[in-house]
Amino acid sequence: MTISSKDVLNALSKVNDPDLKKDLVSLNMIRDVKVNGLNISFTVVLTTPACPLKELIRKDCLEAVGSMQDGLEIDINITSDVTSNRKNAILLQNVKNIIAVASGKGGVGKSTITANLAVGLSKTGASVGIIDADIYGPSIPTMFNCEFEQPTMKQENGKNLIVPLEQYGVQLMSIGFLTPPENAVIWRGPMASSALKQFISDVDWKPLDYLLIDLPPGTSDIHLTLVQTLPVTGAVIVTTPQKVAIADARKGLAMFRQPQINVPILGVVENMSYFTPAELPDNKYYIFGKDGGKTLAEKSDVPFLGEIPIVQSIRESGDVGFPAVLKDDITAKAFSQLAEAVARQVAIRNATMENTSIVDVKG
Repeated sequence: MTISSKDVLNALSKVNDPDLKKDLVSLNMIRDVKVNGLNISFTVVLTTPACPLKELIRKDCLEAVGSMQDGLEIDINITSDVTSNRKNAILLQNVKNIIAVASGKGGVGKSTITANLAVGLSKTGASVGIIDADIYGPSIPTMFNCEFEQPTMKQENGKNLIVPLEQYGVQLMSIGFLTPPENAVIWRGPMASSALKQFISDVDWKPLDYLLIDLPPGTSDIHLTLVQTLPVTGAVIVTTPQKVAIADARKGLAMFRQPQINVPILGVVENMSYFTPAELPDNKYYIFGKDGGKTLAEKSDVPFLGEIPIVQSIRESGDVGFPAVLKDDITAKAFSQLAEAVARQVAIRNATMENTSIVDVKG
């Protein structure tokens, strides 16, 4: 039996992407099919380098092609091309996905989640950036150990642009880079909104797969400015297990679901879920309550992205500016799993939903 490239594609058309529920061929995820006698090679292009189902897809492809004939030598190259929902973007044209990281309540570790999520995505091979949109309380400079650094400027087409700092493979922009660390930013809402717009339009962002926006707590001018300026791919809601945090997170989630805003919710992540002592790594103590974030996700019919434990190393990592996801412990694993879950939900969102539009919010 002589096998052709068409035969290989026909076999692979029976392999489905587990998340997107469609076959790899119709999703255009199979490229460069080559057949030389019994030697077959092809490339599988995943929708994200953080795909947690990579090996399952490889196994299914091997079984599908291998079933055509005994003795085949099959070489599968797996690569990735992050999908985007930002067709014909006006601003940030080289950014594929814009992810808002939000919380209803302050103090739930939103910036910690943002920093570790960004580095976790970067570790998979994605290109990632962060805009620290918390103008009054910027945390990103400290969490990336660059609070005393300042960005440089460049001129392009007669326009002055800020060059973002880069740390741990993540591009960064924050008001904390432009003001002395000990100074308070005492601005009215329009000035803070203007700063966010400048971080969007006047920064020389390199091409990015994911741009994370670390929003301030609550629902404020900054949130409205974001959705009025950029089409947001989706929002990640951060909470802790306590009832008061869940109540506020519910309001933050509801804001993005307002008909006039209509930003997809990628999911809920619960921070400080349980305490695990370093000397007892298998023990979990639910000191702030249990399953609050999971229950919120279920009641809101959105994905639950995972639990992040409360351990001393996370606090220490934030204080010294070395994100916990870069270590080799239980917290690094939790943040890596979070990065995979968020990337997965972005891919599903882009394959199954319409492009997000800039919203027109009156008032």
